[in-house]
Amino acid sequence: MSTARSAQVSAARRRAVIDALRRGAVPETGLDLLATGLDRFEAALDAELDAVASGGSVFKAVRGEYGSGKTFFTRWLGERAKRRNFAVAEIQISETETPLHKVETVYRRLAERLTTSSFPPSALRPVVDAWFYALEEDALAAGATEEELPGEVDRLLTARLAEVSRQASAFAAALRGYRTALAAGDEATAAAVLAWLGGQPHVAAAVRHSAGVKGNLDHFGALGFLQGLLTVLRDSGHPGLLVVLDEVETLQRVRTDVREKALNALRQLIDEVYAGRFPGLYLVITGTPAFYDGRQGVQRLAPLAQRLATDFSTDPRFDNPRAVQVRLPGFTLESLTGLGITIRDLYAGGADAPDRITTLADDAYITDLARAVGGALGGQVGVAPRLFLKKLVGDVLDRIDQFPDFAPRVHYKLTVSGGELTDVERNLTADDIELDV
Repeated sequence: MSTARSAQVSAARRRAVIDALRRGAVPETGLDLLATGLDRFEAALDAELDAVASGGSVFKAVRGEYGSGKTFFTRWLGERAKRRNFAVAEIQISETETPLHKVETVYRRLAERLTTSSFPPSALRPVVDAWFYALEEDALAAGATEEELPGEVDRLLTARLAEVSRQASAFAAALRGYRTALAAGDEATAAAVLAWLGGQPHVAAAVRHSAGVKGNLDHFGALGFLQGLLTVLRDSGHPGLLVVLDEVETLQRVRTDVREKALNALRQLIDEVYAGRFPGLYLVITGTPAFYDGRQGVQRLAPLAQRLATDFSTDPRFDNPRAVQVRLPGFTLESLTGLGITIRDLYAGGADAPDRITTLADDAYITDLARAVGGALGGQVGVAPRLFLKKLVGDVLDRIDQFPDFAPRVHYKLTVSGGELTDVERNLTADDIELDV
């Protein structure tokens, strides 16, 4: 990023990005400011987003080693989707919290994590409210009077959810129950019905009875509810839903029977997407190469392996971004340095001492720091970006900006302690390491 461009970034966006990097986290927003090396994916992904917005559906598998930027990539894709007014949900797959084979739990996490460009998680209620408002507007535009409005809205609800109701009639019933409770001024019941609609268990039986629904959501009901949610999103102004299932490689570490169920559930979900059951859905999974290629992952289920098969034998320069599976090459010293320079310029655009920032943290120093962090992680530059950016912002740039006499080459020694490392990073270095940079 040029210094001129970084100066045009709003203070809020800059602060959000810098604060996240200081914590060693991937920023939730503003990733377009950091998206170096992703331009080769833009045309293909934008075309797929456009296809989904037109009523299609897409499945995409993202592969990359730890630290290669999978979370960054999916959040960057999420920002592009939100610019098209998509809703987005990022779900962490885990054996205990969100097992992939329990689709009803995945749906519940989806509802909890649902976000739009206007609303943070959970955006389920604003989306449903916007949908009913749209139904009212359509009914009034068709000539309904105020007295006729409730009946016309109910008729439109039935018509819009006709296909969904064949698979999950409870979805439409719960929406009616929510609207009825709101009309009666019963906020507690309305909230509880909406929670049930979002897949939450333990909703009181009396509430479920008042809405004309019973029991908790099961596997098949969850798939029907996902269809219903896509319909509601579309009619409330959101032409698509991007769902990211992150860290799917954790399936390799679960019991064999659980793994088999999860892999089969993934295969079924992919088939449903390809069969057109979920118009408006862009489904993404992320995983390591070992998950896609190893015996404890995708290769255990031949039909799933066939669906994800992609040729990566050629030079990465010629990877096909339209393929079902795309790979992230990971960082090199050169690309990590480039990212560091981008962050430095972004930081300088809002710094108290921008000239000191660019002078003392010049390109040569950024290169040396990137090399040193990679060295502290056993020479694995490819898994270094999180730690590198955390050190760059919190240990170097913050100090240059605040202390006029701080010179990083004189006063700073890179120290990497086990407590600040992720499990993967910790496996690459056994001891605290101190390096001169």
